[in-house]
Amino acid sequence: MQGYQHFLLKDYYYFLGITPDASAEDIRRVYRKLSLKYHPDKNANDEFFEKRFREVQEAYNTLADAEKRRLYDENYQHQQRSYRSALPPVIQSFHTTKVRVRKGEEVTVTWKTNNADVVKILPFGLVRAYGEKTFKITEFKDGKFQLLLHASNTLMNKTVVKALIITQISSAEQETFKDSMEELFRNQKRTPANPSGQPKFFRFLMILVLLLLAVYFLMKEI
Repeated sequence: MQGYQHFLLKDYYYFLGITPDASAEDIRRVYRKLSLKYHPDKNANDEFFEKRFREVQEAYNTLADAEKRRLYDENYQHQQRSYRSALPPVIQSFHTTKVRVRKGEEVTVTWKTNNADVVKILPFGLVRAYGEKTFKITEFKDGKFQLLLHASNTLMNKTVVKALIITQISSAEQETFKDSMEELFRNQKRTPANPSGQPKFFRFLMILVLLLLAVYFLMKEI
């Protein structure tokens, strides 16, 4: 543990392009991919790739070992708390991949903060200054799920907060969408305009094809 405290720790998770909650299997998978990409045999006499290869090796050697990873995480978090900025905290980005979801559907949230030594996302708790997290929403409150990002600079005693609201797609909306899609492909009543009773989708498709053909021949004439 003392060996980590004599120098500024590197961000090994950044080197591998993963988040701090990555599993051991995620670490192995990413390491295999990056070590092949940056291997000196594939990039001879290229200093950039040589450096990246060494960084990937160094990160993997620590994070692949459970005890080394535990010590690294403890000391890196301590380092982050020790080196506090004298600038006010800033939330640079805070986004989700979806803003309307069904119950049980997966959502990915990404965030990035600056000048903050304590960062948390409710309801998850403490997180790194930047990262990505995928989760399933199993419960909504009044049809909504709220995420709150708190970025604090304890040296300045300042906190900034940003909220994201994800709304639930109700059963009624799902049924309406399902009914609309079924209606498009359902056979229609036979009429003089539609003697074969073709579904609406095929009729729309035929109209679209005729329009495209008309445009094609018009352009050809020009």
